[in-house]
Amino acid sequence: MEWPEPHELFQRALSLPAVAGAVRRLGGDPEVRVAVVGGAVRDLILGLPVEDVDLAVEGPVEPVLARLGGPARSHIRFGTATVEVDGSRLDLARTRRESYPQPGALPEVAPATLEEDLQRRDFTVNALALPVAGAGRGRLLAVPQARGDLERGRLRVLHPASFIDDPTRLFRLARYRARLGFEVEPETAKLAGQAVAGGAVQTLTGPRVGHELELISQEGDPVGAWFSLGTFGLDEAVAPGFGVRDPGVARRALALAPADGRPEVILLALALDGVARDGRTALLDRLAVPARIRDGALVVADRAAGAAEALRQARSAAEIAAAVGDASGVELAAVAGALGAETPAREWLEHLRHLRLAIGGDDLVAAGVAPGRALGAGLAAARVALLEGRADSREEQLAEALRVAGDAGLAGDAG
Repeated sequence: MEWPEPHELFQRALSLPAVAGAVRRLGGDPEVRVAVVGGAVRDLILGLPVEDVDLAVEGPVEPVLARLGGPARSHIRFGTATVEVDGSRLDLARTRRESYPQPGALPEVAPATLEEDLQRRDFTVNALALPVAGAGRGRLLAVPQARGDLERGRLRVLHPASFIDDPTRLFRLARYRARLGFEVEPETAKLAGQAVAGGAVQTLTGPRVGHELELISQEGDPVGAWFSLGTFGLDEAVAPGFGVRDPGVARRALALAPADGRPEVILLALALDGVARDGRTALLDRLAVPARIRDGALVVADRAAGAAEALRQARSAAEIAAAVGDASGVELAAVAGALGAETPAREWLEHLRHLRLAIGGDDLVAAGVAPGRALGAGLAAARVALLEGRADSREEQLAEALRVAGDAGLAGDAG
């Protein structure tokens, strides 16, 4: 790779609206040392799009926040805050040292210099800082081996206890491996395997693990990130049988899913496939998965194989619709299609699910049908007729519904 000159790198940083706005508001005060740190610097060097900007502040954060316009939110314990500058979000943190009272615990922090702050980072390629205000402005700071690892595309931890102190770094290893296409440095791979085998993941609370899985589902290549979890047995460390085992199925399902589909539901459902059914709900509750995601994933995991078989055997539009049903239909159809029923799944996703009856229960009641089984049978029949193209208009749907409701009513009377 071609390493940018210091001036060019600084200009790349200033091309980010959030950084340019911060530099303008901070001015040339030499007493205020602020730097862009971490992944943003890495991506500026690599020429990749920068999604999030983190600023490290050497000293109290509050005076910097006041000059930037005040925080959107803050976390006193860690000296962090979020502020909006010229319509872009900046995450600020006071430079610090960290110590871990026990494996997997949140760190205890103490103020430190910017150079010391880099030593607490997860991987060498993220232990980078570009001061944009104060001492060393425009001069890149990096830990030893950072430059070589970035040039060679390697992920390396900064010290042997890194994964033990903070096991969330194991999940970040999977994310960066997939996102950047970097290899894991051999000693780091050994340390990761030892940490997983030694139970490091079990020292994390369920919600922290759940949050890491959520971040993995938000990656640009979430399938690659999920699949990377299996490299060191991270998925099995979450729960026996847990994990995305077939990236081909996952990619096909995500490709089938329309814009209103939820990738996180699809991926979580596929990850649950190998988990015992009677343990799935408890697992998702332990991970504190939000109910809207949890419920959808459980439905898809439980029904996908059966829905795929039903779709393969479906011979009419009504049978296709019945195979999918209503609950989590979009995600269920996408996964079922990826399991070998692509054509009928695509028919439901692109056409059938959008068909809506022009009549409702009130229309049947107004026509003299009493609420009850007959009314439900009439609406169901109208729906089938609509799906099969026999009742496109409101009048045709109402006639079909009344015909079947009348028959159902007579049958009920006879019973």
